[in-house]
Amino acid sequence: MGRGRVQMKRIENKINRQVTFSKRRSGLLKKAHEISVLCEAEVALIVFSTRGKLFEYSTEDSMERILERYERHLYVSREIESDPELQGNWPLEYSKTKSRLDALQRNHRHCLGEDLESLSLKELQHLEHQLDTALTQIRSKKNKLMLGSISELQKKAKALQDQNHILEKKIKEKEKVIVRSEQENQIQNSTSIPLAQTLPSPNNGIACPLQGIESERDPVPHKKSSTRLPAWMLGHVND
Repeated sequence: MGRGRVQMKRIENKINRQVTFSKRRSGLLKKAHEISVLCEAEVALIVFSTRGKLFEYSTEDSMERILERYERHLYVSREIESDPELQGNWPLEYSKTKSRLDALQRNHRHCLGEDLESLSLKELQHLEHQLDTALTQIRSKKNKLMLGSISELQKKAKALQDQNHILEKKIKEKEKVIVRSEQENQIQNSTSIPLAQTLPSPNNGIACPLQGIESERDPVPHKKSSTRLPAWMLGHVND
């Protein structure tokens, strides 16, 4: 028996809904890959599950490029719809814009070194000349930026050297002040004499003024003269 027709409505059973999502998602990704390979079409597929999980597929991992192309196409479509003058000629304008876009994308791939098989020798030489010119301009700009950076670094180095010289001068001046202060302290210590050494010593042979005063106040008493005659005089008196 063949499988019956599935009614298109939300599956109420949570488990069955998750199983169906997994199966249909895998089949959808497979179909997107098949159409991109068989028909050489650019396909971008984005799927979000009910839990917010992302599943995506893009032709040759070019999701961003396809989305940009989609936005440009959408922008052009809106411009045509908003401008009545373009509504009658929009197929022609669209074809011109598409041709110009394809040419730009082709040139971009050629500059990256891709899709070079279709180019002739003359076209390859022209492309080489364009790349050499662009490379020369890029190197010139790079050298200019490098020279500017080197100049800035040299200015900063010179400023740092000047600051170092100023700091060295200040350090030397402070060292001189410290040495001078130490020398002055040494001189003061060497010339100063203690107070005890300046006072006169009692045994240095110098008479103290107080001693003279005391001698004046308390004079030594003179010996009283004796009235007794000496013996030799007594002998003469008796005769």
